[in-house]
Amino acid sequence: MSSTQPDTTNTLATGSSTHAASRTSTESTLTVGASGMAGVGAPPPTTGRLRDLWRLVTVNRKVGAGLVILAIFILIALFGPVFIHTDPNALNVGPNLASPSGQFLFGTTQTGQDVFAQTIVGARSSILWGFITGLLITAFSTAIGLIAGYFGGIVDDILSVFINIFLVIPGLPLAIVLAAFFPVKGDLTIALVLTVTSWSWNARVIRAQTMSMRSRDFVQAAQSSGENTLHIIFAEILPNEIAIVMSGFIGTVIYAILAASGLQFLGLGDITSVSWGSMLYWVNNNDAILQGAYWWFLPPALCIAFVGTALTLINFGVDEFANPRLRSERKPKGEKIQNLVA
Repeated sequence: MSSTQPDTTNTLATGSSTHAASRTSTESTLTVGASGMAGVGAPPPTTGRLRDLWRLVTVNRKVGAGLVILAIFILIALFGPVFIHTDPNALNVGPNLASPSGQFLFGTTQTGQDVFAQTIVGARSSILWGFITGLLITAFSTAIGLIAGYFGGIVDDILSVFINIFLVIPGLPLAIVLAAFFPVKGDLTIALVLTVTSWSWNARVIRAQTMSMRSRDFVQAAQSSGENTLHIIFAEILPNEIAIVMSGFIGTVIYAILAASGLQFLGLGDITSVSWGSMLYWVNNNDAILQGAYWWFLPPALCIAFVGTALTLINFGVDEFANPRLRSERKPKGEKIQNLVA
């Protein structure tokens, strides 16, 4: 009897510890399952993404230079017109075709308009509508790509037909034709025309990425837990494609600014409004290049080039963030020391 008592006690203790360990393992499994199932497809933590993004901004020189240039132009677009007390459309403000001087920093046009005032005021329209157009194109193409990639089947077939049709149609010639036949000329018209003609490429990229994402473990876990379709698409899949979406958005903004300036240069926009594109229209219309008035066409042309360069540098950095194989920045010294110590 005395020898059996300890054995029973040990058996009960062992059983209770085994049960506790099993319960702990089950709870941890449920916890992992609630967060999206353990595996390769689990999305990275938000803090990790923010840390990588901050490291990209601070370490990558291309992103830093692009952000500085873009920030300067955004500040000019926001606050520059406040300090301009000359009407950019006013005629005979100064002598006709006056070269740059202390009174007129960028000289004057053939009708005596202040080129500096036009450049500063035109920055707001060009940059603002460039970003608005890029946002419209990105939102439309992302929605189409997510829906086509997630549902597949007949939905994907129908949307893919439209994507392929707009892919093979030259975007800029189609935009010129549509802008020419629009009865109302203006920035909103150009934004809508560019949205209609420029959404297909980004939609195709998002569709391909979504088709890969929908088979990941965290998406299947959300489907098994009964989440609705919109939540899975926009709360589970979209956050994991944010780098691709941002890269497409920046590239679209570059295209929108250049294409809008090109349409305005051809006279298909509102030439009475002040923008960099409308300035180039009047430059061409008044033969400023033949007259040697370099101060008239260089400011808007250089502004478009600098903004495009800044966005391109940022886009390079976003591509490196989305694709680690493209990263080439040096590691910080502290990180190198830690690696050597380890």
